Amino acid sequence: MPRMTLPTSCSGLLAAGLAVLILAAPAMSQTAEANTDDEAVVPFALPKSGPFTPAEIEIGNDKAIADWFRSSHANAAAEAFRHWDEDGEITGACATCHSGEGFRDFHGLDGSEAGVVNGPINTGGVVDCGTCHNAGLAQISEVIFPSGVVHPVRGVEASCLTCHQGRAAGVTVQKAIADLPADEVNPDLRFINPHYATAAATWLGGYGAAGYHYDGRDYSGRFFHARPVESCNSCHEPHTLEVGFEPCTTCHLEDSPQNIRIARQSHDGSGDTSKGIKEDIAANAALLLDMITRYAAQVAQAPVIHDGSRYPYFFADANGDGAVDMAEGQPVAYASWTPRSLRAAFNWKLVTADPGNYAHNPLYSLELLYDSIADLSDLLGIEMDSLNLLR
Repeated sequence: MPRMTLPTSCSGLLAAGLAVLILAAPAMSQTAEANTDDEAVVPFALPKSGPFTPAEIEIGNDKAIADWFRSSHANAAAEAFRHWDEDGEITGACATCHSGEGFRDFHGLDGSEAGVVNGPINTGGVVDCGTCHNAGLAQISEVIFPSGVVHPVRGVEASCLTCHQGRAAGVTVQKAIADLPADEVNPDLRFINPHYATAAATWLGGYGAAGYHYDGRDYSGRFFHARPVESCNSCHEPHTLEVGFEPCTTCHLEDSPQNIRIARQSHDGSGDTSKGIKEDIAANAALLLDMITRYAAQVAQAPVIHDGSRYPYFFADANGDGAVDMAEGQPVAYASWTPRSLRAAFNWKLVTADPGNYAHNPLYSLELLYDSIADLSDLLGIEMDSLNLLR
């Protein structure tokens, strides 16, 4: 049988190929050794071999993830994260706190310019893990509040204080009403909303200047608790956001945070000091809202109705029939503000926008309410002494 021979050129190629294999062998061996060294780094949770079930896969931080997933920070169906769905992207002013992507953009944690949202920021995001678990947070040393106050922060405090400071402050109101007659209706004035969940603004008190401060009045500053309470995470579990009552029991003997009373005097005129300070704040807030309503009808001669379920919360009731005026199927926003009613309404909203005001800074909350009530009382023929309120 004839033998098949390769052409000279093929023989040369074969020899060259063998040489490459031989020369490459050490390199391939080094690569294999490197892979062996890297085996300790597992970038995913799946085990190397089966059979297995997902329930058997051990994830070190699965409880934290599950807690976060059930919290309002992760509720992707909430209005706080769905409001911009029809627009297709979140506006820059809102994206900082209504999207983890926007937060990182604002603080420059994604490599962009800090202090501004460059966008566009996609809808569908939430306050995700990277909002609080980001190494770059260590580089943020201060947060600027709407009042202009620059407050120093450390680590994850930057996340909390950035997004719970509100969107307006007393200076915003002062700028809007400057030099205007206090009791003259001005059609250019509109309700100024301090925003929602303003815990950080309440906490810093008069130092943070979140509220409208009346001339000649002093206001309590940042609310300092005794140790071990010294930051947001001292009371709030960072993933569930729930309040842990155990730290409170170090000093307080009550059975819930709502029942804690920090004063031996009654602030709401009831004389009842057996209830929590939360009740005093709520009572004075209700009184202030009633006085704002009465002022609108009696002094501004333009009745108003408050509806906390829809923005801008205060609506016109021109004929005083107790029903919100409608125009083209939409409620008519109240547009008969005076400087006096506007500043009182702002303080009322600021205090009530923080459901934890009784813990974050009860003194500041009571002071804002008292001064606003006092500012309206004379126009309504009410003697402050008759209310038995305590500032």
